[in-house]
Amino acid sequence: MGKHRILILGGTTEARQLATALAERNDCDSLLSLAGRTAEPMAQPVPTRSGGFGGSDGLAKFLKAENFDLLIDSTHPFAARISHNAAIAAGRTRIPLFALRRAAWKPEPGDRWTRVRSVPDAVEALGAAPKRVFLAIGRQEAFHFETAPQHQYLIRSVDPVMPQLGVPHARYMLATGPFEEAAERELLIDNRIEVIVAKNSGGTATYGKITAARTLGIAVVMVERQQPDDVRTVETVNDALGLVDHHFSPEMKRGV
Repeated sequence: MGKHRILILGGTTEARQLATALAERNDCDSLLSLAGRTAEPMAQPVPTRSGGFGGSDGLAKFLKAENFDLLIDSTHPFAARISHNAAIAAGRTRIPLFALRRAAWKPEPGDRWTRVRSVPDAVEALGAAPKRVFLAIGRQEAFHFETAPQHQYLIRSVDPVMPQLGVPHARYMLATGPFEEAAERELLIDNRIEVIVAKNSGGTATYGKITAARTLGIAVVMVERQQPDDVRTVETVNDALGLVDHHFSPEMKRGV
């Protein structure tokens, strides 16, 4: 009996953990696909590919040509385009799909969140009065804040923001998480930050800034996720492994 072919759309810690667990099994042959946006990605436990597929059509062709039996979307919670394309490609090819997505953060007592649907909405939420803003949204969408040049920005990202923002006051930090609360608190105090703009990524690696903001009474503009509603989603690697077993169980093969 041949091995089950699994394509994992990755780039997250959970994708790496899932790939590691599947690599230890004798019944699965996994390929991890990375977007290719990080300059120096970590080594991975299974074979990898890098770069896009050419939209949903390209992904569907790749799934069929490579004889995959299962598609797992374990991309970043804000990788909405690839998640959308994955849902379309799975529907066209009739290849099973599920998403592994860490749970979103939820506001707790003391949090001062303004919840918005998009980064452009976050720009508007900052208001007209000049503020000292910590941008913790990565580099891909930082350009939106050029429309609010009155603020002073501290921008943190894994890779450089290129081109840099066309605003008079912006400083840049290159750093990779996890970020501890104590260090985040010091960063916010030293830079006299008045508001944080963050994406609701979930998990623990970047939660330190949220707990630090709560402690210091700093406002947070929180960009919430916009993900497809019709894709089955699990929140842990163990649950994902359980779904893998379910998809490849004798009962599923018989259509029971």
